Amino acid sequence: MNSVNLDRYDLKILAALQQDARISNQELAERIGLSPSPCSRRVKQLEDSGLIKKQVALLDPTMLGLKLTAFVMIGMDRHTPERFAGFEKTIRDCPEVLDCCLVTGMDADYHLRVVVPDMEHYQQLLLGTLTRIEGVSSVRSSFVLSQVLASTELPLKHLGLN
Repeated sequence: MNSVNLDRYDLKILAALQQDARISNQELAERIGLSPSPCSRRVKQLEDSGLIKKQVALLDPTMLGLKLTAFVMIGMDRHTPERFAGFEKTIRDCPEVLDCCLVTGMDADYHLRVVVPDMEHYQQLLLGTLTRIEGVSSVRSSFVLSQVLASTELPLKHLGLN
């Protein structure tokens, strides 16, 4: 199923599940205006299609002692598939790295979002892992002072949901 095949019920399901994936099928069906059986079938189709990738619990990092968020810009010495593959393999094994994006148009090749308890842990990640990855030529870090907005909800308005 791709975006061109989504109808208004599918869009309402997606919007509701992005807000609260724990909603019961009964409540979801009532909210979007379908009976429970067709609603359940639609959710299953959205999951089977890969549009709904998974459902997760969003945890509060501060309550878990993860008080420092950093955005890290990584520069590579060579732009070869082998260098990038080696870097990406190592990064996938770092639980502190929540996001890793290969980017263009910047002095950096990768942007990472990292969450750690404190500066000491960040220094351990930086010196013990990031700077030791073959090909890493530069690392620049910015630290979050205050989070103004945090969302996991994708915008759906362009698909016709009002």
